[in-house]
Amino acid sequence: MKRLITACFLFFFGLSLSAQTPVFRTFKDTRIINSHSVETLAKRKLDIRIGHRFGDLLGDNGGWPTFYGLENATDILIGAEYGFTNDLSVGAYRTKGAGPLKQLINLSGKYRLIQQAEGGSPISLVVLGVGSVSTMSKDENSAGINQFPKFAHRMAYSGQLLVARKFSDNFSVQLTPAYTHRNLVSDGDVNGIFSIGAATRIQLTKVWGLIAEAVIPLNGPQSPFETSPDNLPEYFPTLSLGFEIDTGGHIFQINFTNASGIIATDFIPNNTSDWLSGQFRFGFTISRTFNL
Repeated sequence: MKRLITACFLFFFGLSLSAQTPVFRTFKDTRIINSHSVETLAKRKLDIRIGHRFGDLLGDNGGWPTFYGLENATDILIGAEYGFTNDLSVGAYRTKGAGPLKQLINLSGKYRLIQQAEGGSPISLVVLGVGSVSTMSKDENSAGINQFPKFAHRMAYSGQLLVARKFSDNFSVQLTPAYTHRNLVSDGDVNGIFSIGAATRIQLTKVWGLIAEAVIPLNGPQSPFETSPDNLPEYFPTLSLGFEIDTGGHIFQINFTNASGIIATDFIPNNTSDWLSGQFRFGFTISRTFNL
């Protein structure tokens, strides 16, 4: 009798698993614009990535004198990401840096806990960790944070939970609660910042997709719900809009964003650009995936 019950349990459990069809390509890239998406690289895939953010398109620092920001660069990213398994991706990147910390080496680790499936989970759930360290020269006479009393003061971290659902082949949504920590900050600032991000992808044609994202800090002077001290600049939420082009071999993205930085440890705590003042910029990202 026990063997019969065990056999029946295994049979119906197997049927339930076979009825679950995984949902793929909630987003077409491992990034949305500045934020990571729930997508991870497949096992033994190598993604080479180049990102660029130009200067202000309009406003006091934009317009014709800077050729609408194209003569300036607020941040540049180059690096690679590798899929150790279908659920685990690890990346390493160099960025110019747009905040007080410059010349950043950035490491990322992304692990998929749950994948959306027909007949199974209605969402995909991914955890992401990003760590950055500044390699800029130490200046003991500086009034800024680049005095670096300790090596740890060069570091910043961000932990994120990516929750997404693909409603159809043409529409996906993602929410991203996050915590970003900097080991050294200016007077009146906070070390830890909680934030919430929201993003979407709307597929317009087989090749063209519309992508959008917003990231809002929830505490500290970066939050729109609090007032910045007089010694700190005014901060703004990050708002971005872009188009992605799927060429079959790689994803090419063009975007407009008020974020000066590209990495989460940079743009979440340091965004001082305002869309309404013309302080948004053109950017692009090129991603090419190789089989190893």
